[in-house]
Amino acid sequence: MKSDGTVDIQDKATGRARGIDRVIALMNHLHQRRVPTRIADIARETGTPRSTMYELVNTLVEARWLELRDADGTVYFGPAMHYFGSDYLDSVDLIRKARVEVAHLAETVGETAQFCTLEGDKYLVVLNEPGRRMFRISSEIGIKVPIPWTASGRLLVDHMAPDEILRFIPADDFTLPDGRRIVEDEFLRDIDQARGQGFVRTTGLVDRFTTCLAAPVRDPAGRCIATICFVVPADTDEDAQQTMIDTLKASAERLSLAR
Repeated sequence: MKSDGTVDIQDKATGRARGIDRVIALMNHLHQRRVPTRIADIARETGTPRSTMYELVNTLVEARWLELRDADGTVYFGPAMHYFGSDYLDSVDLIRKARVEVAHLAETVGETAQFCTLEGDKYLVVLNEPGRRMFRISSEIGIKVPIPWTASGRLLVDHMAPDEILRFIPADDFTLPDGRRIVEDEFLRDIDQARGQGFVRTTGLVDRFTTCLAAPVRDPAGRCIATICFVVPADTDEDAQQTMIDTLKASAERLSLAR
């Protein structure tokens, strides 16, 4: 603020930027929590003044970006977020086509099907369609996971040289949730094998009772830009897994050619 009491344009711009940062922090916090959360808790955990957080929430509730879930100030994403997300998915040609493929795979094969990509140095599930099993195996959309923990990760970095891969992936990401350590040389051999056979299969990484089968979706230059996957029980018999692998490779090829 200037000495004459007027607000400097730079101050106003800084204030706007700070407000936007706080909205982003609020949205990221809800995404990470994935449950309705008390406004006071969001303010505390994002380092936002409580009065400011209540003001932001009121504005976002009016816009239907958020909605209040009960009288004690619990808030979560509102209906407008669903519409925005649906618009985004429909606007990206590859994702729009992948939605059809994933739904078709889950329906015809009966197993959980996914479409996955990289975000920064992490693996991300973009689409997830549960299978028909009573006890379904699935991963949450939008949660970032270390690359070595996944079958898809072994394809999504297969365009890199070994030294590039080890520089790209944080060293701590080779440690699984249960404390087991993935040996870097074995991980690199998995990548080389997957590149040659056109698919990858992993069992018992994050969950000891599941197997993940993945095939690469490639751009015109041959770079893996996404994967299409099945997540199945680890005791699924070999013939059934081979049929699923063939199905995935055909689906991934269709998506590669669709670009």
